[in-house]
Amino acid sequence: MRRREFITALGGAAATWPLAARAQQPAMLVIGFLSSRSPGESAGVVAAFRQGLGETGFVEGQNLAIAFRWAEGHYDRLPALAAELVHLRVAVLFAAGGPPSALVAKATTSTIPVVFSAVNDPLRIGLVSSLNRPGGNVTGMSLFASDMIGKMAQLLKEMVPGAAAIAYLINPSSPSEEIYAREAPVVASALGIRISVLNASTERDLDDGFASLGKTGVDALVVPPEPFFDSQRDRIVALAARYAVPMIAGLREYVVAGGLMSYGASLPDSYRRAGIYVGRVLRGEKPADLPVMQPTKFDLVLNLKTAKALGLALPDRLLAIADEVIE
Repeated sequence: MRRREFITALGGAAATWPLAARAQQPAMLVIGFLSSRSPGESAGVVAAFRQGLGETGFVEGQNLAIAFRWAEGHYDRLPALAAELVHLRVAVLFAAGGPPSALVAKATTSTIPVVFSAVNDPLRIGLVSSLNRPGGNVTGMSLFASDMIGKMAQLLKEMVPGAAAIAYLINPSSPSEEIYAREAPVVASALGIRISVLNASTERDLDDGFASLGKTGVDALVVPPEPFFDSQRDRIVALAARYAVPMIAGLREYVVAGGLMSYGASLPDSYRRAGIYVGRVLRGEKPADLPVMQPTKFDLVLNLKTAKALGLALPDRLLAIADEVIE
């Protein structure tokens, strides 16, 4: 080959190098983020989830894309949203927002790995066959919410020592409803008070339920961790203030929004650790071999301003054991 022909051929090959290099690069991984909650009130936990992914070397926009789908508290939307993500052939399906999204994810696919976060008693509701060796394609992060609601009522009784009746806010459409309802009489017997159930699965139910509290003689309210309630956090806090109802919730975010107090596992920590699990699955580990994780961090948070507005003095013992007091 003559020198001029060689240079021409070399130049033509060089022009195709960028295209060839791009063709050889692996496609960016895509994970599905299926949540029964709403995007606006989930910013903190989404950031924690991204942090967990980052700890395993996955960064959104660099080597990973996240396809978000939000049910915004309407659980009937979840099956269609999950089907969309499965159709996208996501590498992992992350079920956020508790049992509703986790159960739908499991029902939608038996082949795509599923990691869940903040699920109350995944063994009892049938998500996994074992906590140590889940089997199948599903694993994730559990909450001890059923054990926690007794502790929440106890703390609320300390805050409002004169309370003779406490209500539990329960979503009858939630998979955890049976667990909470079964625990209520046990709590009542232990504390020597009357426990009632306030059912709410829509915004209208919340408005009507709070309006009825005074008529039923309820002195305080327990709001357990539940995705629909979490999506309506600001509404619930505002209703509690309007009707002057002392309230304890399962998440710190309620207290930041103006609620009286909260006790429960750290939700951001649950999402961060779930993000780590998603990263481990992306690197080749199987959900069947990854034990369901248990919460390790529980926080008691008090709101001093709200207590004063309700005419309550924060007990010394609660102040001493509180992890955070918001003023």
